[in-house]
Amino acid sequence: MQVYDRLLGFNPLQIDDLLKAHEILMQSLVTENGRWCSKDVGILKGVEVSHVAPPSKRVPELMLDLFKYMQIAELPWILKACIFHYELEFIHPFQDGNGSMGRLWQQLLLMKEDLIFCYIPVEVLVKEHQKEYYQVLGESDAAGESTVFIEFSLEIIFKALIDFSKVASKVPQDSGSRLIFSKTRLQKEWFNRKDYMETQRDISSATVSRDLIFLIKS
Repeated sequence: MQVYDRLLGFNPLQIDDLLKAHEILMQSLVTENGRWCSKDVGILKGVEVSHVAPPSKRVPELMLDLFKYMQIAELPWILKACIFHYELEFIHPFQDGNGSMGRLWQQLLLMKEDLIFCYIPVEVLVKEHQKEYYQVLGESDAAGESTVFIEFSLEIIFKALIDFSKVASKVPQDSGSRLIFSKTRLQKEWFNRKDYMETQRDISSATVSRDLIFLIKS
C-alpha cells in the first residue's frame, strides 16, 4: 500500500513520471526497471504469439507521441484514460509490468476526471472482468484501433460508478479518506467548515475540527 500511495503522487501527463513509477513498481523484479525495453517483444498465449509489439527502437518515439496526444487532445479525461491504457498495452514499452503500468496510469488519468476514482481502482475492475479484458485487447489489435477496448472500459467504469453510488452515503472512517470523500462532492479547491460539515453529517463537530486540523498539517 505504501508503494501504491507513492505512485498516486505522479503526474500522468509526464513521461518521466511513468518511467519513475515503473522503476519503483518493478524494483528487484526486472533488470530494466525504469527504462524502455531494449529488445523486441512478442506476447505468447499458450504456444501462439498473440501480439507483436512495435520494434523496441521505436518505443521512445511512440511513447513521446502518446504523451503529447494526452496533453493536447480535447477529449474528456475518462476517454483519454481508456485510450492511454490500450496504447500502452499495444506499444508494450517495458520489459515487464506493462499491464500494471497501463492500469495504474489509467487510474491516474481517471482521477483527473474526478477524484471519485480514488475509490474505484482499475486493478479491481480488470480482475473482475479479466477474460473479457484480454479478449477486447486482442480484438482491438486485430482491428488496428482501440474502439472495442474503449467501449469495454467505459462499460465496466459505468457499472463501477453505479455500484459506488449505492454505498456513497457511507462516511469513511479515517480523516484522510473523509477529506477526499468531501472533495469529490464539493468540487472546489477551497471550502470552509460549514461546507465540510454538509458532506459529513454523521460525525461530531469535534471530529470535524480534528479532520480540518489534519488537513492543514498534512
